[in-house]
Amino acid sequence: MGLPDVRGREQILKVHMRKVPVGEDIDASVIARGTPGFSGADLANLVNEAALIAARLSRRVVSMDLFERAKDKIMMGAERRSMVMSEDEKRLTAYHEAGHAIVGLNVPDHDPVYKISIMPRGRALGVTMFLPEDDRYSYSKRRLESQLASLFGGRVAEELVFGFDAVTTGASNDIERATDIARNMVTRWGLSARLGPLAYGEDESAGYMGNYGGRAAQGMSADTANAIDDEVRNIINRNYEKARNILESSLDKLHLMSAALMKYETIDREQIDAIMAGREVPPPKGWAEHRDDDSDSSSGKTASIDLKPATPTAAASGELAGPAG
Repeated sequence: MGLPDVRGREQILKVHMRKVPVGEDIDASVIARGTPGFSGADLANLVNEAALIAARLSRRVVSMDLFERAKDKIMMGAERRSMVMSEDEKRLTAYHEAGHAIVGLNVPDHDPVYKISIMPRGRALGVTMFLPEDDRYSYSKRRLESQLASLFGGRVAEELVFGFDAVTTGASNDIERATDIARNMVTRWGLSARLGPLAYGEDESAGYMGNYGGRAAQGMSADTANAIDDEVRNIINRNYEKARNILESSLDKLHLMSAALMKYETIDREQIDAIMAGREVPPPKGWAEHRDDDSDSSSGKTASIDLKPATPTAAASGELAGPAG
């Protein structure tokens, strides 16, 4: 059985919401639109998680903001507040995630940025969430290449700000996903002008790259296999350079977004839009309350803050002016 569409998700949510006291601000249709790709079990978990958060906060009803926090936990993983990161590592993570977001906001066809966080969650030190506005069942070549550029935005940001020698292993999953998309574009989806609309029968049991130790898949000539590798590399290189060009022309926004992440740890669409428009960056909604939930040291201030670009320490190396040589 396939995943439910937006109407199906709304009906599933209403069934599970009958079991918990929900606030008057709850709109199941809004939650359903914001949870594309969720299964019935995911939606049940969402309602249960929101109820647990309400209980921890001693609230009588589950409000919309608690559903947002529950959704963040399910989509991005549980926060690991016990994990201690150095300031240098936090700053590098902030630039990495800001790079993903800024490239995603500047390519022609990409899902909107939902939230950016440098709070460790699961195995990730940071996360940039892009949330589809609609259920999507197919992808254009333009959309796939936009996604490729965004995947490389994190690594490119590290290289531009800190220098090539300071680039980290944090982009390993991005590289794997980008390589997989590019190879599928060439071998399965017929999106290579050079190789045409043909399916090149790579054996699905033949490991990650579709071959055994560099050998061509069964029934494929060595020349064809080499042509596929060349085309995959061309697609990757083209979109890597696209990400570089976007970030080189948006360095001021890259610095400001990194500074916002260092200050707030998690920012959403309101802060992101303010940064991209060059406006003063307001604190996230409920920021002071959330800090009070997790730390006794919160100041409780909610005034807007004029953020200054963060400057990498000497230990991070590299220069801010342009790409590393």
